[in-house]
Amino acid sequence: MKTRSGCPVNQTIELIGDRWTMVILRDIMFGNRRTFRELLGNSLEGIASNILSARLKMLLSEGLLTRKPDPGHKQKSIYSLTEKSIELVPLMVQLGAWGRRHLSPTHELSVRAELLENGGNEMWERFQDDLRHIHLGHPRKTPGMTVLELLDNAYRKAAGITGQETGQSAD
Repeated sequence: MKTRSGCPVNQTIELIGDRWTMVILRDIMFGNRRTFRELLGNSLEGIASNILSARLKMLLSEGLLTRKPDPGHKQKSIYSLTEKSIELVPLMVQLGAWGRRHLSPTHELSVRAELLENGGNEMWERFQDDLRHIHLGHPRKTPGMTVLELLDNAYRKAAGITGQETGQSAD
């Protein structure tokens, strides 16, 4: 990636600082959306297919995502986070925490951010462990309920959802 300067903040912003890149990573990370169709169809923000396609290509080329064929469907691909993108969990948590404090998010869409913020480093590390299991195939270090399940349950309760599908992402 060609950047404007050698500053690490600038380089990070140039890579992941646009709205759609962070939304895609959020939806894969917190919403467990793994296919183009899931990312497009369940986007709360209404991402256009050409923008989604371009951002996915960029995330693949920069090593933040990998793609493999879906064994159940020849024409589908499954996107996975890489270690590089899993290490963004603390940044995502801080973005959510800042947004909760200074903006006006809905309760149901901020409950996950609040749980992660209050859970601190230990919860973030458990969440990263869960993501490594889901996306990289690593064995889980912590038994029991995953952080993703805990976050999803909190969202369902806040949103009054009792069924299986949420169609929502954590902000």
